[in-house]
Amino acid sequence: MTLYIVSTPIGNLEDISPRALITLRTVQTIVAEDTRHTRRLLSHFDIHTPLLSYHQHSKLSRLDHILALLQTQDVALVSDAGTPAISDPGDQLIAAAVAQGVEIIPVPGASAVSLVLAAAGVDMHRFVFIGFLPRKGGKQRELIAAELKRLCPLVIYESPYRLVKTLVNLAPLIDGMQLVVGRELTKRFEEFIRGDYNSVVKQLENKKLKGEITLIISPTN
Repeated sequence: MTLYIVSTPIGNLEDISPRALITLRTVQTIVAEDTRHTRRLLSHFDIHTPLLSYHQHSKLSRLDHILALLQTQDVALVSDAGTPAISDPGDQLIAAAVAQGVEIIPVPGASAVSLVLAAAGVDMHRFVFIGFLPRKGGKQRELIAAELKRLCPLVIYESPYRLVKTLVNLAPLIDGMQLVVGRELTKRFEEFIRGDYNSVVKQLENKKLKGEITLIISPTN
């Protein structure tokens, strides 16, 4: 049987593809990071496929059950938003399915990484995707210092509540570099904040940020 990796909208529901809708309607089970969140998406498109949760806290206990399902039925994996397995627990399920010989079919769609890269306005011929940074300041600086040696833009996910604190913590490494902050992507209040380090931090200090943040640090522009 087949495990479909289905990308879903990161904000605007109209960004879902016809192929994704067909897949979600025809599989026997949808495995979702948050069934409540996914149920709203399915309800909007009048899809009634059974849901099964698979998230950070249930991934070990649910893994064998999902692999068993894949012996007799097609399953779709979705995350809360965007492409599954990008900074969410889906990667372990996919790896286990590959190891068992399950066919894997990705259904492409939205990704915060590609959206911000497309709108960044900096050289993106090469980039490094880091995902979420460590919480501790020292670990953050250690990681960024190592990655900046690649001399290409770094793409980072961050909470709106930690963004300014993270930037201040990284100041000794990135002061003077070009930054791009994308927030509320594809939603009504979508915004891109671009500029050098000081300009961007000054703009952010006067904002009450909401929504997930995608940050680009460019050492070369």
